[in-house]
Amino acid sequence: MSSTRLVFSTDPKDMIQCPKCKKHKDDCICVPEDAVGENKFTVIFRLEKNGRGGKTVTILDGFPRNEAYLKDLTKELKAKCGTGGTFEIGAKAGMIEIQGDKRDQLKKILELKKIKFKGM
Repeated sequence: MSSTRLVFSTDPKDMIQCPKCKKHKDDCICVPEDAVGENKFTVIFRLEKNGRGGKTVTILDGFPRNEAYLKDLTKELKAKCGTGGTFEIGAKAGMIEIQGDKRDQLKKILELKKIKFKGM
């Protein structure tokens, strides 16, 4: 009577891990990324000053939750505006913060990229 049970395996097929959280694929708690399609989202502009020491920050909210897309777009926007900034992936949407009141420059860039926007 041969009762075999796999206790440990070094087979790469058994070691499939999530690249973000490094957990096994079945135990992964990461949120799946949204696909980025042209004209499938609308960006909302807003300015914030509260909680930032009186400094103005331009917020672009409503992007798809895709880290690679947000990282590349943030880098491009920061370079073209000549300021700092960051991106954040929330529960429902991605958000980009650009330092200063750069609404006019950002609107021109988004128009060239054919990204719909609304707000100020």
